Amino acid sequence: MTNGPAGEGTQGLRVVIVGGSMGGLLAGNLLHRAGCDVTVHERIDTELAERGAGIATHPGLHAALESMGLSIHEAFGNGLADRITLGPDGSILARHHLPQIMATWGHLYRLLRDSFPRERYIAGSNFTRFEPHGEGVLAHFEDGTRIEADFLIGADGVRSTVRPQLWPDAVPQYAGYVAWRGILDEDRLSDEWREFLLTHFIVCLPPGEHVVSYPVAGVDGGLVPGTRRFNVVWYRLTTAEQLRQMQTDASGHYHEAGIAPDLIQRSWIDAIHRAAEERLPPALAEPITIARGLFFQTIVDLEVPQMVQGRVALVGDAAYSARPHTGMGVVKATGDAVSLAEAIAANPGDLSRALAVYDEERTRYGRSLVRFGRRLGTHVGTPGRSAEDRAFGDYLRQPENIIRAISIPPPCSPLKVFREDACLG
Repeated sequence: MTNGPAGEGTQGLRVVIVGGSMGGLLAGNLLHRAGCDVTVHERIDTELAERGAGIATHPGLHAALESMGLSIHEAFGNGLADRITLGPDGSILARHHLPQIMATWGHLYRLLRDSFPRERYIAGSNFTRFEPHGEGVLAHFEDGTRIEADFLIGADGVRSTVRPQLWPDAVPQYAGYVAWRGILDEDRLSDEWREFLLTHFIVCLPPGEHVVSYPVAGVDGGLVPGTRRFNVVWYRLTTAEQLRQMQTDASGHYHEAGIAPDLIQRSWIDAIHRAAEERLPPALAEPITIARGLFFQTIVDLEVPQMVQGRVALVGDAAYSARPHTGMGVVKATGDAVSLAEAIAANPGDLSRALAVYDEERTRYGRSLVRFGRRLGTHVGTPGRSAEDRAFGDYLRQPENIIRAISIPPPCSPLKVFREDACLG
């Protein structure tokens, strides 16, 4: 079965997007609003699940959503005014005033999903390969569907199925640590810590490690007291062998691409609970030990030689994946989608030129963002760091610096060392 044909002219461009998560929906919404004939193809055949992840919003994300007729405001997420660094005994070591709205992945996903035409979002559509087809591309899917398009977008994340066809050697590189993540309803927090935890962006630095936590909206977007949730992330050193064991379930099956929370062996969860009680201040040990569905994210660096090859473009983590310390994963995907849509609009009838403009701009940005993430990651005590990285990591681990460094775009950073990085301006 073949769907098509490819359109002609900017307004009729036929676009196939592989990946129906955040990056795919951002690109889909923007290109659909620009008049392109867009379909988004997601391999999972059910509604994507809540990922239990918090998102620190930034001006770039706000602007992109507003261009789609959407907006982020205090009704969207928890507005926080202060960041603090906690010592091991729970004392406040440093404070920084930074108003910021903390959202959740699930809430933003639903906002984007509801704004995209339902009939153009095809769930259970498993992409297999593409091939050049005239001046465009032919996309193949597991069920035999073939779609002729003017161009294809790979927005299918760090484990992309599109990227290996372009650059098979561009694979995620393990950084030497993982992020344990938990999210829980606020009513499960004790009276002793609830108010404190729900009113601050909190950072803590156990030796060689890093914890960050903040409140987010409830599952249904609730923001009034009693309906919110609390998000906590703990970056922990983990050897490659330990990681392999953690990704192996009780039956002995190894989940190379990542293990589902309910398959993580109980011994690993018990170990995290014990470590929290031993290494974290009580205010942060509590949410770690009582959160249901704890899971871990493998921290990787990923880079590609370029964002475009022929009539195929990558967006988001499919091309460049920076460490979560940047707090810019969704922001980067947003910037990619905006840049692509703007390049197409600025070059009507010349798709090759539009893709070249996008490629140059976002390749430069992606490389800079990965480099920024690596620099932020020097404060985690991975073995084999250079003397320069250890020195910079020590600088970041100063209580007043760490809360001025993470989850802030470099141009907005209070730290001069990051503001001077013009490539991310």
